Amino acid sequence: MGWIFLVFAGMFEVVGVVGMNQINKAKSIRSFSLFIVGIVMSFGLLSLAMKTLPMGTSYAVWTGIGTVGGAIVGMLFYGESKDWKRIVFIGMVLSAAVGLKLIA
Repeated sequence: MGWIFLVFAGMFEVVGVVGMNQINKAKSIRSFSLFIVGIVMSFGLLSLAMKTLPMGTSYAVWTGIGTVGGAIVGMLFYGESKDWKRIVFIGMVLSAAVGLKLIA
């Protein structure tokens, strides 16, 4: 169950980052709400995951999901670079997170 909490925590981290980006574009209740809900849910689920998973692994996977998710959302929705080198490094972060799952 800890891994499920951790994956959802990473996904909510991406929601929080999208909210932060929206705040930078237009300060509205919707953007602040998206940011707050994303961050609160992310930290809450990370806390639940860390009850059964090692702290170092949990944090590394959580930040990895957030990093990869944020980069993908940026490329798909915000016109950020889709350079092949960027995609290779995103793949490396993702493979490191999967590697931590396999050894934990």
